[in-house]
Amino acid sequence: MATASPPPSLLLLPAPPLPSSKPALNAAYRAPLTAVLTRLAAGLESLSSSSYLSGTSPASTLAPASTPPTLVIAVACPVLHGPAPRRKALRWRAAQALLAGIYTLLSAICAERAIPVANGAGTGADAGIDARVLLVDHAPRRRYERGPGGAYDRNRTVVYDLACFAADVRPWSTVFHPSSEAGYELLAAYLALALAEGRQALLQSQLVAVDGGLSLSVDPGPSPRSGGTGDLTPGYRVVCLGGTFDHLHVGHKLLLHAAALLLDVPDDEDGARPQAVLIIGLSADELLKKKKFADELQPWALRADGVLAFLSTVFNGPASPCRREPLSPHGTHDTHDTHDTHDAHDAHDEREERRVTFRDGGVLVRLAVLRDPYGPTTAEEDVDALVLSGETRGGGLAINERRRDKGWRAMEVYEIDVLDADGVMDDEGDGGSGGGRAARDGFADKISSTAIRQHIAERRARERT
Repeated sequence: MATASPPPSLLLLPAPPLPSSKPALNAAYRAPLTAVLTRLAAGLESLSSSSYLSGTSPASTLAPASTPPTLVIAVACPVLHGPAPRRKALRWRAAQALLAGIYTLLSAICAERAIPVANGAGTGADAGIDARVLLVDHAPRRRYERGPGGAYDRNRTVVYDLACFAADVRPWSTVFHPSSEAGYELLAAYLALALAEGRQALLQSQLVAVDGGLSLSVDPGPSPRSGGTGDLTPGYRVVCLGGTFDHLHVGHKLLLHAAALLLDVPDDEDGARPQAVLIIGLSADELLKKKKFADELQPWALRADGVLAFLSTVFNGPASPCRREPLSPHGTHDTHDTHDTHDAHDAHDEREERRVTFRDGGVLVRLAVLRDPYGPTTAEEDVDALVLSGETRGGGLAINERRRDKGWRAMEVYEIDVLDADGVMDDEGDGGSGGGRAARDGFADKISSTAIRQHIAERRARERT
């Protein structure tokens, strides 16, 4: 019997120190992250014990914790720059580096303390914590003004400011915050905005202060990273990325979020502007048969579900299914007589793509079945930017070469940071938590789909003996 997912928990983190190096993030955020992750992990252990003592299997347990607990980590800092909401932009390189640093720290803490991480591998006692980092535009003592319609103005990025983030009614299970001056100040600002209209209900018992960690002296300038307006990143209409996205881990989350940060999102007054389009190629099942531990690979549909669940946090709201049109005899949607009003993003084969929208239809997400290394990037001219990791850099070069051969413009290519434990763990001390080489190996396992599948296969083998 399926159960509803429990409400997520929220951890409000004040602005990081500048510069936001991994050692600085470790000093500022390790304590509150450890406190919250440890508390949520204790709930998982409680579920495991109760399931064992009652003689029930985790899958049949009807407790809310039978699905992985979700933790939304909202980092409130001045990530956007510009004179007005509709003219704000971000520094993509610095923003994704901040995400990478926090995801690295999360993985390090979980590896050191053997905290299970959600990756679609199980439910109940086998589940882990699904931690999702969110950037929220905010500066201390900033005032937020409502627009003529009574709502706070949105900008044209996926990043909400604190007012828009707080105005969305969310059934938080717990709201955590650091027990520091900056932590209490951020909580007060959030509550003032969230409770202003009386639609959001939070009990005092749901507000939990945790260890605030070290208070660092920080540069009062803008974050992420100061600089002139010349280094702001332009938004793009169509952004593409690809991968297996098997057993979604923090590396996947960074890649997906970094791609979404590049979108030029039409706002409420941009009815005439086209949708922003995020094309995500997910490798077809048949392409993965030779992967190690292939028996533990998630099917395409389940991988797509995991991607969309994560994106619902990035876009601050649930997905809406697209209207489906009948297929033509050729297996694609019949788009005759619509050439003037539809482009390549309107016609698709439901057997080859899954489509949803976010942000009241302003963002179209296309989940495409990837049957070759190129996917839509060499089949559709209208793709502006490609986001990839260092290990797929060569693939990006090959894609642009093919596009040039067709007489098409090359895509802008953006590369995310590599997640590694340097600066937050060491072989002897691991940031002061112990564990040594075993913890560092555990860190690597948490950002590898192959290692995740191996652990699942080994667990199944033990259960059979």
